[in-house]
Amino acid sequence: MNNMANHGPSYGLSRECAMKSAAKFSLERAQECLDWIEAVVEKSIDYPEGSALRDQKDFGDILRNGHLLCELINKLRPGSVKKINTMNAPFKQRENIEMFLKGCESYGLVAQDLFQVNDLYEQKNLYMVVDNLYALGGLAQRNGFDGPVIGKKMATQNRRDFDEATLKAGQAVIGLQYGSNKGASQAGMTAYGTGRQIRPDELHKGH
Repeated sequence: MNNMANHGPSYGLSRECAMKSAAKFSLERAQECLDWIEAVVEKSIDYPEGSALRDQKDFGDILRNGHLLCELINKLRPGSVKKINTMNAPFKQRENIEMFLKGCESYGLVAQDLFQVNDLYEQKNLYMVVDNLYALGGLAQRNGFDGPVIGKKMATQNRRDFDEATLKAGQAVIGLQYGSNKGASQAGMTAYGTGRQIRPDELHKGH
């Protein structure tokens, strides 16, 4: 590990940390987080320029006041944040972020899934904010939230149709096996897909 740190001119620890942090930041994942927040809170996000992220600074600027984060956790777990601070004072914005993080914890996220207030407010480790939102999205699904899914725009829809078809096909096979092996044992299951082996069993049905 140390060898890497010694390459090229060093500008102190903070620069090194900043560069490592930037390297871990994925603009694509950050954009997916914002798309998810937008879908869950049903509000259009006001981008600094255009209609998408240009860099991690845009991401930090959008979430920095904590408003969207508080609205997000309130949608997932109503009442998590009693009152969202709308004042632009730094301590009020930091308070919003703090309340969001507390809400995440009450919702069931573990401490290592959470970012620190300064990771977002001072834009130190924005990749951790992205990771936190991904973890929250995954937890929301496990907690039975049936709203938008993070990072999956169409996949959920397609999967549902696929399940439906698989289920119908599966039911036909299960029906066949069920009829032929009254004590449906594991042995019966090995005949899965080899239709002919089931036929001799049919003879026992009448006995």
